[in-house]
Amino acid sequence: MKAGALLKSLWTTDPQRVARQYLWGGFLFLLVGGLLAMLIRFQWAWPGQPVPGLAWVLPESKGALTPPTYTAVFTMHGLLMIFFAVTPLLFGALGHFVLPLAIGSKQMAFPRLSPLGFWAYAVGGALMLVSFVVRLGPASAGWTSYPPLATPAFTPGLGQTLVTVAVLCVGVSAFLYGLNFVVTVVRCRAPGMTWGRMPLVVWGLFYGAVLNVLFVPVLAAATVLLLLDRVAGTQFFIAGAAAVGGGGDPLVYQHLFWLFGHPEVYILILPAWGMVGDFVAFFSRKPAHGYRMTAGAMGVVTALSGAVYAHHLFTSGMAPVLGRTFMVLTLLISLPAQVMFLNWLMTLWRGSVRLTSPMLAALATMIVFGLGGITGLALGAVATDVPLHGTMWVVGHFHLTMGAASFLAVFAGLYFWFPRMYGRTLDERMAKVHVLLSAVLFIAVFGGQLVAGYAGQLRRLYDPYQYTFLAHLLTLNRWTSWAAFALGAVQLVFVVNLVRTLKWGRAAEPNPWRVGTLEWMDAGPGAVVLRGPHALSQPEVQEQLGRDWIGQAEPLPSGVPVAEPVATPVPGVEGAV
Repeated sequence: MKAGALLKSLWTTDPQRVARQYLWGGFLFLLVGGLLAMLIRFQWAWPGQPVPGLAWVLPESKGALTPPTYTAVFTMHGLLMIFFAVTPLLFGALGHFVLPLAIGSKQMAFPRLSPLGFWAYAVGGALMLVSFVVRLGPASAGWTSYPPLATPAFTPGLGQTLVTVAVLCVGVSAFLYGLNFVVTVVRCRAPGMTWGRMPLVVWGLFYGAVLNVLFVPVLAAATVLLLLDRVAGTQFFIAGAAAVGGGGDPLVYQHLFWLFGHPEVYILILPAWGMVGDFVAFFSRKPAHGYRMTAGAMGVVTALSGAVYAHHLFTSGMAPVLGRTFMVLTLLISLPAQVMFLNWLMTLWRGSVRLTSPMLAALATMIVFGLGGITGLALGAVATDVPLHGTMWVVGHFHLTMGAASFLAVFAGLYFWFPRMYGRTLDERMAKVHVLLSAVLFIAVFGGQLVAGYAGQLRRLYDPYQYTFLAHLLTLNRWTSWAAFALGAVQLVFVVNLVRTLKWGRAAEPNPWRVGTLEWMDAGPGAVVLRGPHALSQPEVQEQLGRDWIGQAEPLPSGVPVAEPVATPVPGVEGAV
């Protein structure tokens, strides 16, 4: 390929091709982050013992993780998984692929922002990988990069600086695609695609993109100030600077970080909720129950997401009145989530449920996130957060909500849209095995972390069993580690399925799931959207077309409009269903 053609290919403005670039980039970092997770689990099961096959990387310790190496491993695992794997897979890959097609637009509002965002992400990813091989190793201040741990005094060397710049790059990427998504949804919808006719996944991507635009700049500001502290000698977050009149305070960083960090949970889960809402309707062959209430509930969560951030700081010396205020707000945000769960259950009720791989993954997302949400209530209340905050309970809750639920949602979306994305059909049996085993093992692994945390195991410990009161948890942690290794091995089922399908897979049907959303209908330019996304099992359609679904822009031969689901109006959600 000539240089010009290669450059044109790499700088494509086609959102579907950009989506594939994000997909493969996300898979790469998912692999690296997953392997680091296996090292962490090995350390908890066999502390200080050599890891088989790692002696060539760590010759001085004969392959065993030392305390500094262990700290770097869990730091890089968290950063890679959140910023470079799950978020880009949900927004960069699935978002770029689905959003324009689902609203009837062939292009994004700002086509050149898509490749610009991808290459900012790619540069950040390259810096992350380079940081592994620089002198003194990669970052080791934890994925939150709290100062003073993230200052040169505690993490000298180039690795922490490279990782800080990498996070800034991925923040630029997230802001660019967030801005692009918001403007695309507002300005580029097809005629007739009112707000009340958008698929729920588009609502989820839209709300998540709004949060990106609002809160990623906060992370960028904190990261730039931290970078200046590291390389320019400033004292924005230097501990003790306030005491000597310098004005710096590490707590300021924590406020800035969590003002982004808590909405980040919803940035990840809102598209997942949208997918669950759509898939439950599609594969129950019923209109989504309470469509407007579900969209409105996601809006309420979006509005409250930034107002609950300070429950992460209950143990930082917060004034009691502020603690109580943020506790009430944190517990309130669970109410709209319950509305969505009830709507999903009502959609399933008496539906003609089809347990396809996307449906299984959507149901698994519901269950896993539900468990994560329930365990989060203990962290939203001040009285129970104080004893649990520093323990593995937080790790288990965090991984169930942000890790496992988002991961399963990524695969729900991938199994659903893969035939549209690559024109081939993944093996359904292998997909179902992958989803079911992954869900069960996720619960085993992170459930074990919850139990260990409740028993008092502190997080971030290199060797928890040096404390005699934790020695009895070794057996539990070993079993949990075996579950984690099995979880890693199960992902090979997906890899085999993916490689086999791309090389030898059969051609996909044009609309294998029999749904009417625009990405499956190829309605053509100028098509007018006539109805909502869940026009399933309508009597008029079955009578005239002999099938239980109809496209959003597909007219009935008789010209009689299809009855649309009756839903309870929600203030703030514009447009008729």
